[in-house]
Amino acid sequence: QMAFGVYEAVRRRGLRVADDISIVGFDDLPEARWASPPLTTVRQPLVEMGRLAARTVLRLTQGEEIESPRVELATELVVRDSSARPAAG
Repeated sequence: QMAFGVYEAVRRRGLRVADDISIVGFDDLPEARWASPPLTTVRQPLVEMGRLAARTVLRLTQGEEIESPRVELATELVVRDSSARPAAG
């Protein structure tokens, strides 16, 4: 949601999203695709995160130890129109 605030700050300064500055958000909120321009964002595997969290809680309640306190899951960059390659120069 903070990225949408950045959209407004950029516009107030007379700049254009993607033309003058790229903006990338996080969490791929549903409204990201409807922003103007659509927001480039990082999508997290929410279902997998929930499944892993539930499995971990169940294992802990059964007295089992978990392998690692840190788990890294893959994310996906969803490229939309709020980002562009830097201008040459």
